[in-house]
Amino acid sequence: MTNKTFAASSLAAQAMGWIDPVTKAVVPPIHMASTYQRDEDNGYSSGRIYARSDNPTFDQAEATLAALEGGAKALVFSSGMSAATACFLALAPGDHVVAPKVMYWSLRNWLAGFAQHWGLLVDFVDADRTDAIAAAVKPGSTKLVWIETPANPTWCVTDIAAAADIAHRAGALLGVDSTVGTPVLTRPIELGADIVMHSATKYLNGHSDIIAGALVGAHDDEHWQKLRTIRAQIGTILGQTEAWLLLRGMRTLFPRVAWACRSAQTLAERLSSHPMVAEVLYPGLPSFAGHAAAKKQMTGGFGGMLSVRVKGGERAAIASAARVELWKRATSLGGVESLIEHRASVEGPGTPCPPDLLRLSVGVEETSDLFDDLDQALRRGHNA
Repeated sequence: MTNKTFAASSLAAQAMGWIDPVTKAVVPPIHMASTYQRDEDNGYSSGRIYARSDNPTFDQAEATLAALEGGAKALVFSSGMSAATACFLALAPGDHVVAPKVMYWSLRNWLAGFAQHWGLLVDFVDADRTDAIAAAVKPGSTKLVWIETPANPTWCVTDIAAAADIAHRAGALLGVDSTVGTPVLTRPIELGADIVMHSATKYLNGHSDIIAGALVGAHDDEHWQKLRTIRAQIGTILGQTEAWLLLRGMRTLFPRVAWACRSAQTLAERLSSHPMVAEVLYPGLPSFAGHAAAKKQMTGGFGGMLSVRVKGGERAAIASAARVELWKRATSLGGVESLIEHRASVEGPGTPCPPDLLRLSVGVEETSDLFDDLDQALRRGHNA
């Protein structure tokens, strides 16, 4: 597919319109080979040497994601964590980074532990306040500003364009975890980001059947090549079958995200007046602190993730989660099935997550069924 006037949703649905030149199949094959034959002159005219650094099954998934994000190149990884940590491992001991206080908990733990033991200097800030980011950066020393927007699990929003300006004026790169935003709703590179990260396990795949990560670079430059080298040398490559399933999932990304956004908006509005709910955290609500920033940089919806703070505190929240029937009590997000989780229990001591908070990942079930199930669970949980 060479006509670049096609909508992103069309490019995703047809995975860039690729057709196998031999069989004319409209779905790419899975290449299981781990190594590739040299030419008679000892060269590699195919451009491929060994599958730890390259596999043909990656090609279409990476090309599709790069096109959807408007980036120069994309790399798929064995997990979201391996994709994210590669961005920090590309730095040098002694480099300074700025990261959010509210972010994906596993990455925050890694930054607070291994990254600092390895030699990075890390400051955690309230990243929904750009003045806090500006106060934390150290021109000449800060090499990476990392943000996540909307940020898990309170869904606070960072102004990407403002963060990019702050980072670049300090001589740093801006990395954006856009797992929840997805390229359907937000394209951080167009707003000045240098790197976009996805836990591809979530919305990009959308079917809860793989673990995967991805990076998209604004430029195919020296830093990008360093990320590519890290993936090969550490061996954090995606399996061939998982890469194929990731591409399969991206074909339905746009309709899945659109459905989830509509449903989440309706649920957020209805739950806001629920007698057992103290507060709804969702960027699509005008009362939400980050609504204005979200409205500026998100198009077509405000995401499929929301959280509710339950009246009655932690006890009532856990009891309510125990009484759902349609929602599934499980970790993760972005799949076709709706998930509910008492997030503070997962994150444990030191979490900034309120103990009365339930995290909701809205799938593609009927919205009325999802609301009715939450309604009965909240009422029964409150009375437990």
